[in-house]
Amino acid sequence: MDSIATLIVDDEVLARRGLKLRLEKHEDVNIVGQCANGREALAAIPDLCPDLVFLDIQMPGMDGFDVVRQLQGDGMPLVVFATAFDQYAIKAFDVHAVDYILKPLDQAYLDRALQRVRRQLAQKSDANDKQRLLEVISDITGKVPAEMDEWLAEGTELSPKYPDKIAIKDGGDITLVPIAEIEWVDAAGDYMCIHAAGQIHIMRITMKQLEVQLDPSLFQRVHRSTLINLNRVEKICSHINGEYHLILKGGTRLKMSRSYKDKIQRFFD
Repeated sequence: MDSIATLIVDDEVLARRGLKLRLEKHEDVNIVGQCANGREALAAIPDLCPDLVFLDIQMPGMDGFDVVRQLQGDGMPLVVFATAFDQYAIKAFDVHAVDYILKPLDQAYLDRALQRVRRQLAQKSDANDKQRLLEVISDITGKVPAEMDEWLAEGTELSPKYPDKIAIKDGGDITLVPIAEIEWVDAAGDYMCIHAAGQIHIMRITMKQLEVQLDPSLFQRVHRSTLINLNRVEKICSHINGEYHLILKGGTRLKMSRSYKDKIQRFFD
């Protein structure tokens, strides 16, 4: 795309001015407006239709998170949060921000955020949907696009290919955790605590999204918020009220809800 229509939202005049000056160094950034609070932003976004919003988190009355919660939808612009407090970072990504930048602003971090914005906008504007779909299916099945056309014509059922490792982001670092080492997973909201090889990795993903990446012949839900590696189960013990406990190799004891008992039992029959 030729330019990125950008809206700046911050209750501090100097902060808006400073960000504007830094953004003007980027030729593809077109600043279409500035707002001094969340309510102004909610009114301006439908009229200006920005591609990108730089949104201050700490604003009186309606903070940046409140603005995003009221904007969620298919036509929502990309959001980069601005904050003076790093502890807001996790919550920022939890409401689907592209990135966040810390105050006082650092040009390198701002440039990094804009690079992420450009990548996402390029993906949105890519018109070759069929080719992208074939590439996604190819990644899942391990088949090249030429084979995919033949498979689709024949109506052949595709078997998904599950990854050997899962990528877990921690700040600027990415840890590749072997799937076979995952013992169990418990949910904490939209975050998963992945227990693998004696370590706990935190991953921002929902349980349903994580399940799609894992082979169901190896990983099964035993509770609304618990997923286990069946290969790690050593014993199933009955408990009170018709409930069961699973004992994993290493001694970890996990509760299994009655509603999942029949589903899990067939893997051990």
